[in-house]
Amino acid sequence: MADSPESVPPDEDVLAENGPASGEKPGSRVPRNPFRRRRDYLIAGLIVVLSVATSVLVWQTSDLRATESRGAPAGAPIPDPPSGVPPSLAEAWRAPSAATYEPVTAGPSVVTGQGGTVAGRDPITGKVRWSYTRDRPLCTVASAWSRAVSVYRKDGLRDDPRCSEVTALSADTGQRKLQRTGDTELGTRLITDGSYVTATGRRLLNTWRDDLVLSVEYGTVPAPVNADKQPRTGCEFGSVTMAAGRVGVLERCPNDPGDRLSVYKATADDNDEPDEIFSVVVDQRGAAQLVALTSERAAVAIPAERALVVFDEKGERVASYPIDPSDPGIAKRPPGGVAPTSEDATGIQWFTGSRTISLSTPDLRPQWTYDGTLGRGTPFAGRVLLPVPDGLAVVDPTSGARIGTLPVNRRGYSGQVRTSSIGDLVLEQRGDTLVALH
Repeated sequence: MADSPESVPPDEDVLAENGPASGEKPGSRVPRNPFRRRRDYLIAGLIVVLSVATSVLVWQTSDLRATESRGAPAGAPIPDPPSGVPPSLAEAWRAPSAATYEPVTAGPSVVTGQGGTVAGRDPITGKVRWSYTRDRPLCTVASAWSRAVSVYRKDGLRDDPRCSEVTALSADTGQRKLQRTGDTELGTRLITDGSYVTATGRRLLNTWRDDLVLSVEYGTVPAPVNADKQPRTGCEFGSVTMAAGRVGVLERCPNDPGDRLSVYKATADDNDEPDEIFSVVVDQRGAAQLVALTSERAAVAIPAERALVVFDEKGERVASYPIDPSDPGIAKRPPGGVAPTSEDATGIQWFTGSRTISLSTPDLRPQWTYDGTLGRGTPFAGRVLLPVPDGLAVVDPTSGARIGTLPVNRRGYSGQVRTSSIGDLVLEQRGDTLVALH
């Protein structure tokens, strides 16, 4: 009698189609184990090992691993505004802050930036309440939307490094709120009109709204989808400012006989197609500087004319005021492309390099001039504090009359001083160091 053939398990697809074998109860069959051979188990094990290894590699190289965030409890009090100018000031604390070009205050915190760390400090003690650190250098730090906005450098995107990593942090706790990738240049500064923030550059300006969504870009756009959307190409920017939902830029373009003043809206229907308000050539010698902007006017210093020229919202000249072109800060591009100014209820204080000029708003007419200053002023208890070699001059904001002086020992530092305040604390940015006075 012939041997019976080797028993072979029935095919499950056949069972599914034809039903169970005769006499077998439906549902009584145990599903077949897909791993029938030793090789199946080896392959499955190899897949698991590769998945784990890939996850570890991603973690090792991720931005998350390269970020250290130390938060603070919520609810830190915001210092009350000062009740008056104190009789004297003394140094309370100091901290290195090379990534801030002026004192930065946000909510209850004084914010410093050094190396790869943004720190929120207690205003009175200078103690670090929260910090946010990445394994790459900071380009700059500023305050906007009651948050600390930081921009980090990232190499390897192109042949040239960029300041491309933008992060918004809670001013109270240091918690990361928003993060975006931008395309700003090295040396960028952040300026704001309260609603939008613009990152400066020599050939590209990026403007974001409060959720860090790009609202408009202006200039040489990398890899443009439609190359003809920018109003001009090949232009280089000299100075930039913004106010009232608009951005002003002084630019030199290849086909122009001189510097061009362009003003455009801070938002557009298509973010790579700026909505230009006006654009006009203002100087044929190429040494002009955009000083200030309002909803109705723009003020441009033109050394060749020895004048501060004011333009209206159509780009037409409406006023001209004499200035001294020998001031060291007038006839060149300001650091970071931003003229050193501050603003209070009575006007805009502009530091020319050797003096401070107060411009009234909104017409930008010079109100008064204070000679021998080291920087623009800051409003404080109804006065303006102007840095001078022997301390801080206390000045009437309407007339510019000197009321008194608060002596300050700057330990031999004689460079430009940028001032601000929080509560009754006065802050001075001296080069790469932030100093708090109380």
